[in-house]
Amino acid sequence: MDEPNAPRPLAVVTGASSGIGYNLAKIAAEHGYDLIVAADTPLVEAVMDFESLGAKVQAVQCDLATTDGVMHLIQAIGDREVDALMANAGHGLGGSFLAQDMTDILHVINTNITGTVHLIQHVARSMVARARGRILITGSIAGFEPGSFQAVYNGTKAFVDSFAHALRNELKGTEVTVSLLMPGVTDTEFFVRADMLDTKVNTGKKADPAAVARLGFKAMVKGEADVVAGLKNKLEVALSKVLPAQAVAQMHRKQVEPGTGKK
Repeated sequence: MDEPNAPRPLAVVTGASSGIGYNLAKIAAEHGYDLIVAADTPLVEAVMDFESLGAKVQAVQCDLATTDGVMHLIQAIGDREVDALMANAGHGLGGSFLAQDMTDILHVINTNITGTVHLIQHVARSMVARARGRILITGSIAGFEPGSFQAVYNGTKAFVDSFAHALRNELKGTEVTVSLLMPGVTDTEFFVRADMLDTKVNTGKKADPAAVARLGFKAMVKGEADVVAGLKNKLEVALSKVLPAQAVAQMHRKQVEPGTGKK
């Protein structure tokens, strides 16, 4: 009589309907993971892609900016052991801070920070209890830059980058690792959702989200602390650490101020 097949590891991926999150989930499926995928947009097509790679997939469409949305995902996980959490959900908001609607501002903060922190704490507690697990958090090189005309988004990513590094240090000795993926400009739906189509940064060269996801997944599996995607982005981070903050803010302004893409 054949032995029953060993259970496949389980990965939870947020923001999995497109972009970096979609590619993280796809790579996980290719590496033998079953999936729980979450997004605030429909996941039907993405799920079909993941299932075609042999994964059992549960989709959770929810708004992770809300407590109800996070709890919906937590309830979907239930008492299953999560081997890998890829906390990738997030979105931006372009334009002048004073002209932005406060509802939109709070949605960015609650998606990028509040929902991310809530989910990570829940999953990480279970991982630490059984002394096994990998966490990948999608931050951004934007966290190193005062983001003129993207002030709230860059501020949230500064939080996420710092939080990831701090949590990794706290979990030393637990056999649970936290890795931080820091992309730069990537070819995703980010610019549409952030209302930044008329900016210079949107019209320039963008990284391939599949390539960015591969870097992040590899760093997570190896338990590395962080990875910046791309040489240009590494140089940008280095410059942001040595230049005066206002010089960096002015450089950022030239890239993302509304209308710069038309010049």
